[in-house]
Amino acid sequence: MLTVITFIAFTAFVAFYAWFKLRKEKLDTSDGYFLGGRSLTGVVIAGSMLLTNISTEHLIGMNGSSYKNGFIIIGWEVTSALALVVAAMYFIPKYLRLGLTTIPEYLEKRFDGLTRSLVALFLVVSFVVTLLPIVLYTGAINLESIFNVSESLGVSKAEGLWITVVAIGLIGSLYAIFGGLKAVAVSDTINGYGLLIGGILIPLIALVAIGDGNPISGLSKVFEHAPEKFNVVGAKDSVMPFGVLFTGLIINQLYFWGMNQTIIQRALGAKNLVEAQKGLLFTGVLKILVPIIIILPGVIGFYYFGDSLYDEQDHIYPALVKKVLPLGLSGFFAAVVMGAVLSTFNSVLNSAATIFSVDVYKRLIKKDVKERRLVWVGRSVSSVLAIFAILAAPMVAKAPEGLYQLLQQLNGIFFIPIASIMLAGFFMEKISAVGAKTALIFGLVYYIVTTFVLKVDIHFIHNWGIEFVLNVIIMFAVSHFYPRKNFGIRTAAINLEMVQWKYAKHLSTVLVVVTILIYILLGRS
Repeated sequence: MLTVITFIAFTAFVAFYAWFKLRKEKLDTSDGYFLGGRSLTGVVIAGSMLLTNISTEHLIGMNGSSYKNGFIIIGWEVTSALALVVAAMYFIPKYLRLGLTTIPEYLEKRFDGLTRSLVALFLVVSFVVTLLPIVLYTGAINLESIFNVSESLGVSKAEGLWITVVAIGLIGSLYAIFGGLKAVAVSDTINGYGLLIGGILIPLIALVAIGDGNPISGLSKVFEHAPEKFNVVGAKDSVMPFGVLFTGLIINQLYFWGMNQTIIQRALGAKNLVEAQKGLLFTGVLKILVPIIIILPGVIGFYYFGDSLYDEQDHIYPALVKKVLPLGLSGFFAAVVMGAVLSTFNSVLNSAATIFSVDVYKRLIKKDVKERRLVWVGRSVSSVLAIFAILAAPMVAKAPEGLYQLLQQLNGIFFIPIASIMLAGFFMEKISAVGAKTALIFGLVYYIVTTFVLKVDIHFIHNWGIEFVLNVIIMFAVSHFYPRKNFGIRTAAINLEMVQWKYAKHLSTVLVVVTILIYILLGRS
């Protein structure tokens, strides 16, 4: 009963806080609904970006992977800091000067309208096929475990998970559909810091118990039990070989943190360049710290449970939570988990609605659409996508390498082709619109065929690197025969201060140095 009370109390507080902050906001304009009125500050951006990124697919999926594979998967997190430095120093100043609402808008300015529409379509499909179902399902696993939903309702575990998926999906939809980006960002700020507190409590309480009151002693015991789990340098045949950091991973990270609508939309909603850069670089700091929440608990789980859950690695985190968390805190943690799920779910819905409304509906269907109508279209799209995601969620169960690995494999279908043409747009002046579209289609087909049809014996992240190189070759070859005609990029006047944050270079340097030190200090052959 105490668990339920604390869960409802924290969830209600977040909802009330979001309503209070938004009660006077204008949400019937596209800037107000899709970009929070371009009024977001660095702290809000960082909290929202972190919680959009860190959801239950990380709590469940990455802890499940670290339980089985150890700290070698830290590459997903700490290299994000490097990508965020590039995003803060290079990408976001360009985006703000161009006055972008969506990333596909840039592709029309650089290439043509068809390229923009194709990428917009790719993105909306990717949200429904990959991220949303996995976020819902992993959230349901955690909440079902904490509340014993199936037992309480007298149904099977599968039915309990299904009921939980539907409940989360419906609540998440309400935030995104009626509140827009500002509601998402404001609720994310509270939930984000709640996730940090709740997430840190799990390994801390466990280490205190293992070390008889001393968490440092507890960490030493966990290390002595399985020192190989703390190595961050993956072997060639591991789930994350060290070599992938220099092939496909860096392309993926640059895309995810610098070109991904769901993430970068927060920075596009900044009140000025200073706040946008603060938000991106503060997120980089949080990404360096976040392995304490999404990797260390999995290794602690190995100390407690050994290899007994190797066949069900995605259940290790809920098992650890139930083992170490006092009853009074279970409800708070469940609310934090709920917030993490809702954050990613409603953020993705808001981004999908933004992309469809601005890049498809306004461009292709009704160019003179009124602002209020555009917001209505966005809300309708969010509703439809939410239903599809809820129906697709149970289909991701039983992923052989774990849910997080499945998510990354599926992301490669769309991320790498889009990253290829985005990077070509920025750094390869001669690439034409025909070359970009050809590479976009080739990359999509190549990855699906090699990964899911032929199942070639190459690590999927290395395959991202190979695909990127092939995409670039194809773009140059096609652009030779169909050269670029227009070399001008239109800009839109926006009323934003474009002065760089005075500490941006200092914090960027610190993030790069700390990332390198992590690999030096924790890397062992």
